[in-house]
Amino acid sequence: MRTAPRRRALRPLVAGAAAALLLAACSTATPEDAGTSPAAADGGAFPVTLENTFGETTIEQQPEAVASVAWGNHDVALALGVAPVGMAAQTYGDDDGDGIHPWTHEALEELGATGDDLPVLFDETSGVDFEAVANTAPDVVLAAYSGLTEEEWTTLSEIAPTVSFPEIAWGTNWRDMALVNGRALGLEDEAEAEIADVEQQIEDALADRPGIEGKTVAYAYLDPTDLSSFGVYTKIDARVQLLDDLGMSLAPSIQAFEDDGLFYVDLSAEQADQIADADIFATYGDETTLATLQAHPLLGKIPAIANGAVVVLQDGTPLASATSGPTVLSVPWALDEYLDLFQAAAQNVK
Repeated sequence: MRTAPRRRALRPLVAGAAAALLLAACSTATPEDAGTSPAAADGGAFPVTLENTFGETTIEQQPEAVASVAWGNHDVALALGVAPVGMAAQTYGDDDGDGIHPWTHEALEELGATGDDLPVLFDETSGVDFEAVANTAPDVVLAAYSGLTEEEWTTLSEIAPTVSFPEIAWGTNWRDMALVNGRALGLEDEAEAEIADVEQQIEDALADRPGIEGKTVAYAYLDPTDLSSFGVYTKIDARVQLLDDLGMSLAPSIQAFEDDGLFYVDLSAEQADQIADADIFATYGDETTLATLQAHPLLGKIPAIANGAVVVLQDGTPLASATSGPTVLSVPWALDEYLDLFQAAAQNVK
C-alpha cells in the first residue's frame, strides 16, 4: 500500500458558523469523464465484505467508478485521491450555490476534477435520486455517514454494492466514515494515515488553546421565533463526537437524556435548569442570538448563557456545515476558526 499524501490544513474561505445537515442542488455535468480511478492498492484486499445495519455488502474487486450519497462521504474518496463519478449536492452551508462545499472544491481542484471532469451532483432535496446514481454506472456507492432506510439501501444495492452506516443513522463519526468508506475502496491503510494526520493537526491546534480542555458542552438547536422548547444533541451525533476529539465533553446531564438511539432530545424551556452543568452552551444563530437567550426568563438562567460562555455558530455558513457533519476534509478546514469560538466562550466560564 502506498502512504497517503500529507494534506495541508485547508483554510476557511469565509467567516461564520452554524448547524444542521441536509441536501441538494443540481448539476448538468455528465458522467463520461467524471471521476478518477483509485491509486493501485493491494489486490489481496478484495473481495471485501462490510457489515451494516441492513445486512452485508460484498465488493468483489477494487472499485473504479465511485459514487456517494448523503452527507460528506465523497470527502473520504477525495482525501484518498479518488474523484467520484457522482456525489450528493450540498445545500446547507453552500456559500456560492454550486452544491459543493469549499473544502470539497479545493480537493477536487487538487485532483483536476473540475470543469468537464466535475462529478455529477445528485439532487437529494426529495431523497436519493436513484436514477441519477444509476446513470453514473458506479462500481460502489459510499454512504457510511447517512440516514438511509433499508428500502433505500436495497434499491441502491441493486445499482452497485452500497456501503451504509455501521450502526446508527447519522451516528458515524468522521473517523469511522473514513475507515469504512476507505475499506470499500481498498484504501484502508491510506484512510488510517489521513486520520492520523488530522489528529495531529487537532493536537497542534489545541496546544495553542489550553482553555478548552475539559470543558463540558450543551450543544443545542433553537427556533428563535419560539423559545418555548429547544433541542440538545446527544453523544450519538457526529458534532458532539467531535467535541471529544477537541478536548471537551458532553454535559453529563445530557448524557442522561439519551434514549432509543436518538441523536437529539427535545426539552421544554421549563427544563432549562436540567443542563445547568454545561460549562459552554453552543448553538446556531446570528449576532442577536446571545442577547435573545440572555433575555429569556428561563433559558437566560442557564449558567453558561448567563455568563456569556456561549458559542453561536452563524447558521447556514460553511463553518456550520463543516462541524455539524465533520469529515476528514472538513475538520482541518474548520479547525482554527471553530476552536477560536470555543476558546473565547471558555474565558467566560465561571
